[in-house]
Amino acid sequence: MEIISVFDMLKIGIGPSSSHTLGPWKAANRFLQTLNIPIKSVVSISVELFGSLSLTGKGHATDIAVVMGLTGEIPEEIEPRKIPTCIAQVKTEGKLKLNFDQEIPFSFEKNIIYYKHFLPFHPNGIRFTASTLSDEISETYYSIGGGFICTESENSIEKDSKTIPYPIQNGLELLTYCKARKISDVVYENELALNNKENIDLQIEKIWKTMLECMYIGCTTGGILPGGLNVKRRASEFYTDLNGPENILNLDDWLYKLRKTEVKFRQILKWVSCFAISVNEVNASLGKVVTAPTNGSSGVIPAVLMYYLMIENHHAGFEEIKRFLLVAGEIGSIFKKGATISAAMGGCQAEIGVSSAMAAAALCELQGGTPEQVLVAAEKAMEHHLGLTCDPIGGLVQIPCIERNSMGALKAITAAELALGTDPKETKVPLDKVIATMWETALDMNLKYKETSQGGLAVTVNSVDC
Repeated sequence: MEIISVFDMLKIGIGPSSSHTLGPWKAANRFLQTLNIPIKSVVSISVELFGSLSLTGKGHATDIAVVMGLTGEIPEEIEPRKIPTCIAQVKTEGKLKLNFDQEIPFSFEKNIIYYKHFLPFHPNGIRFTASTLSDEISETYYSIGGGFICTESENSIEKDSKTIPYPIQNGLELLTYCKARKISDVVYENELALNNKENIDLQIEKIWKTMLECMYIGCTTGGILPGGLNVKRRASEFYTDLNGPENILNLDDWLYKLRKTEVKFRQILKWVSCFAISVNEVNASLGKVVTAPTNGSSGVIPAVLMYYLMIENHHAGFEEIKRFLLVAGEIGSIFKKGATISAAMGGCQAEIGVSSAMAAAALCELQGGTPEQVLVAAEKAMEHHLGLTCDPIGGLVQIPCIERNSMGALKAITAAELALGTDPKETKVPLDKVIATMWETALDMNLKYKETSQGGLAVTVNSVDC
């Protein structure tokens, strides 16, 4: 049984893509950490990108990510504004300092090699080769979605030394543990087997603060997104039109004033879109976001949680935020175990679809839904994302990705409301069946619709015309 923590599903990283940016960055970190030779003996390093990592790598900043990883910087810890300076220095000097230590010659054009063919194990393959004066050491990693990485011979995150009281592989197993208890209670007990209460709360607080910062930055930053498509930031215009609070003292003050804002139905739709889009504009700018379950879908869960705090329950606090994130993380892990959260494997149904299901389930529990209704909410959200393709224009996580977060958030809210009015015994499509269907759809989906920018909008809309 693969044990996936909530904090494996919800982790802090750098945009714009968890599979194409965060994963390769972590793979570069890991390659250096596991080298069984002194860093000082390395004279050169080459990076080979395969399949989807190659086809959309430049648009997803994969080249930047691997270089930052090789310098030794950690994606969860780095200040995003440091990245452009570091990259400019490598390009100008033609040198890279491995792990803050060994300086080697490095060229983006010569040392990063792009292969369009796919390796058999997974569409997102990346191979590092370190050369010494007498030897070469290579390792191939796979970025399998949501910032998870693995080699071909291992599982991504098996915690063999740990046991949990409630091993969960699918929705049906989850429900067997929920007799007279909420899903968040079961998930929390599993987390306590992996960590202590204080660290769990600290991690939840850090995740929520990062989400809140994303929304604030996105709501107050205008201009054009990087990448060449000249996509205009819109969250700040939404925020201005909605008369968002000004003269903010800090993030807590911002949240407090938002929750005091009077909101009508049409404004609710616009606020949810504003929050979802704000996060993904930060993501598209190589900002710091929370994978939920991926970077490309990182706006859905914060937007739905803000909807709950701003519209549904003005008295909610940390306990409700924790329960929301615990449920969302567990639903995401069930999708990862039963299908995929990688767009390169399953298209955008694996990203926006899964994030919408996670958010719908979490919202449903906070609104008083039973565990059975919570799973109905997740099912309904995914059911109406089945077959959604991943076709980013120019290989950038911008069009249609940013707006899809808004659509995923609004669908999540609708799915939760539908579930609350549903008798689970009358449900025709259980969650596990829709997950199986999603995986079958992923297998049947044409490769060009799986984050390759070789089909769909990426072809019919010329990036030059944008």
